[in-house]
Amino acid sequence: MRFLLIEDNLQLAAAVQERFKTSGHVVDHAATLQAANQHIAGAEYDLVLLDIMLPDGDGRQFLHNHRTANNQTPVIVLTARSQVSDRVGILDLGADDYLTKPFDFSELEARCRAVLRRRGGETTNAIQFGDISFDALTATLTVDGKTLSLRNKEMRLLEILISAPGQIFSKNKLIDRLFSYDEDVSTNAIEVYIARLRKHLAGARVQIVTARGMGYKLDVTP
Repeated sequence: MRFLLIEDNLQLAAAVQERFKTSGHVVDHAATLQAANQHIAGAEYDLVLLDIMLPDGDGRQFLHNHRTANNQTPVIVLTARSQVSDRVGILDLGADDYLTKPFDFSELEARCRAVLRRRGGETTNAIQFGDISFDALTATLTVDGKTLSLRNKEMRLLEILISAPGQIFSKNKLIDRLFSYDEDVSTNAIEVYIARLRKHLAGARVQIVTARGMGYKLDVTP
């Protein structure tokens, strides 16, 4: 998954990026609202982590503009404000959740998982599709009763595909979702991860289908 972190505390931002990197997520960082708007215009994100007090404005204005533009990307607000009225106002503006600073990283991760589950209509971490079961929390894939452990990029690639079965993802789109701006990655890398996932799915009715000249999709074979 690819997240956008809008936070002017560079030490906190680096810690959040490092924490999510170990789980295979990509986290782009913007220290200002101007930089955040540039990121939003240039990439597609699965989740936004938004600070309120920023050098060039109020994060609540960003949230308001985000929802006014009908952008449905989930937003978790990171705030030092503890008053009930402040938190209610944040939720009413369209935030999906909020977390009061200082926070524990494990709680932040749990809230991100919960928001993404709600977005996908899921109630548990495990996703059942066809004859496979995928759990991003434990990085496991169950095929024909056998549970396999996935590496980070394999896990995140399957997470993208299984979140939208039947939807075709181009190689460039997958690169955009799996890697940060700083990583110089060719489309060959996507082919490698697709090949690895196909090996894991061997024997299952669920397969990664190549749409020639377009990309890949996850589908169930008859």
